[in-house]
Amino acid sequence: MNHSSGPAPGLTPIVCDTPPKPEIVRVEYARSTQADCGMAWRIFSDISRWHRFSDAYRNIEWRGVPWAPGSRLQIDIVKPIVATQDRVITICSPPRCLAWINHVLGYTMEQWVLFDPAPGGGTRVSSWLEITGPAFDGPDVEKLIKRTMENWFLNFCAECDRIAEGG
Repeated sequence: MNHSSGPAPGLTPIVCDTPPKPEIVRVEYARSTQADCGMAWRIFSDISRWHRFSDAYRNIEWRGVPWAPGSRLQIDIVKPIVATQDRVITICSPPRCLAWINHVLGYTMEQWVLFDPAPGGGTRVSSWLEITGPAFDGPDVEKLIKRTMENWFLNFCAECDRIAEGG
């Protein structure tokens, strides 16, 4: 047998000085609510409420046991474009933390949501996400993601406060 140590005749090897690095965008957000961690978790984990936190959702449904690692949330969105998100729960430890991996339109996102007791009562809700995928259109995509996250958690915490106040 004769094995060639190079490319087949007529083929030119592709040589890269440095491998391409996917751009990873990280977005973080934190906000407080008067609700304790248990109440904040109950409100968060009720996906039927998510339409109150964002008008981007058309349909949200579970594939598997809700909030169990390995289960999936299928989320049809209508903003900023029409698409279906596939979220796989990776960690769920109520009422303190949750993580998932999200896939949509060639992008992959890891997101964590943390519920920490706030000094003096209530809960500090924080979230971070890292997203990578097709070339980002500069800082505009990052701003869109951050604005979407801020609006979602602003509305979520307002709902938590309303319920905590007995409203």
